[in-house]
Amino acid sequence: QVQLVESGGGLVQPGGSLRVSCAASVSISTFYAMGWYRQAPGKQREFVAAITGGGNTNYADSVKGRFTISRDNTRNTMALQMNSLKVEDTAVYYCNLHGARDYWGQGTQVTVSS
Repeated sequence: QVQLVESGGGLVQPGGSLRVSCAASVSISTFYAMGWYRQAPGKQREFVAAITGGGNTNYADSVKGRFTISRDNTRNTMALQMNSLKVEDTAVYYCNLHGARDYWGQGTQVTVSS
């Protein structure tokens, strides 16, 4: 059974940085892509960033130049480095594993506030 566990969320001031990570219970190299999504209160879940097995990346316009996604196939982990954080980045961040079907983690809270 596939399990995804996020970690690294927390409270940070505007302009600060935070790194969230995702650990998978299976070999991620067999999946087409991994990604991050987020859901703010009262809003729909939205795409943040994704990375394919070959290392190609894709970002939402709202985070381009500020967020960096990475993956380590040997450790079955993925990370999202978030810099220059804004209040509007506040959300629960979910790890996604995309293959024949999608798998989701339980989410980690990121709060950007002064």
